[in-house]
Amino acid sequence: MKKLKSLLLTTVFSFVLTPLAMAETAEYFLYKNEAQKQSDYAQIVKLLEPVCNNDNANACFRLGHFYSSGKGVKQNKVHAAKLYEKACNGGITESCYHLGWLYRNGKGVEQNLSQAAKLFEQVCNNDYADGCHELGQLYRIEQNYTQAAKLYEKACNGGFTDGCYYLGKLYSKGQGVKQDYAQAAKFFEQTCNNGYLKDSCYNLGQLYHNGQGVKQNLTQAAKFYKKACNGGIAQGCHNLGMLYSKGQGVTQDDTQAVKFFEKAYQNCFADSCANLGFLYAEGQGVKQDYAQAAKLYEKACQNGDAIGCYNLGNAYYNGKGKQQNFSTAKEYYGKACDLKYQQACD
Repeated sequence: MKKLKSLLLTTVFSFVLTPLAMAETAEYFLYKNEAQKQSDYAQIVKLLEPVCNNDNANACFRLGHFYSSGKGVKQNKVHAAKLYEKACNGGITESCYHLGWLYRNGKGVEQNLSQAAKLFEQVCNNDYADGCHELGQLYRIEQNYTQAAKLYEKACNGGFTDGCYYLGKLYSKGQGVKQDYAQAAKFFEQTCNNGYLKDSCYNLGQLYHNGQGVKQNLTQAAKFYKKACNGGIAQGCHNLGMLYSKGQGVTQDDTQAVKFFEKAYQNCFADSCANLGFLYAEGQGVKQDYAQAAKLYEKACQNGDAIGCYNLGNAYYNGKGKQQNFSTAKEYYGKACDLKYQQACD
């Protein structure tokens, strides 16, 4: 049986000589299973090379992906760019988009934002939503928010989630469109509920927290802050910790507050260091520890947090967590004052 299978395989490959047949065989290898081995990718590359050389644009586009990713062949962004260009010139819209991305980021070609914009505009005009979004990003960088908003809207309507998120940001800030928190909330909720861009969940949480565009609802705010926190957004963790600390929208729980402040701190959010330090100093939700409190105040101060500097000054002044030193205390009070914390100036 093994010998028969080998003979059949040899026979099949002896007939895959035409570009169309070779492309179909490559497609078979490409989609036959989800967990492909490197040897399969190498076989696809081998099959696609002559098809691309025979001016099959789709084959060149797929081949460009392999050279760009380094699957089945040594990674070569320069060659990938050439293949994407050939496929783009052959009418493959998606290939024009990938070529534009390379020009935007200077991968395989010299960075050229004008060329990138030209290619993104070309694909956007062909209703390729990703291209509309990328062109919108370029306009946003140039602070042409009106044009950026139009392009984000087109991308969003075309199903590209990033476009919806950035359109929401423009509505929340009133950039390129009339400020409209209700519209911002709509787009943030759309992207957050799609499980995408946890920044959307954080921004939506803020709108519920402040009652902007939606009726103020701290329970909803906590819900979206938690989603953002679980997605790695440090400020979402911090804000959720604040709600637990104050018992707003959630049952007051210092232990939970500590948990979320620590999570924010681990993600380098300075404000959480100061709040977490306060809980250690007061022994709320954790065992009282002045040394740990001072350490956290110092971290917050180093990151430009005025209250962190002020509380660190108190630690030095009172000799709690730091050796008493009035001169050093005065230094940190001065830093807090410079950071506009009035109580430190008095």
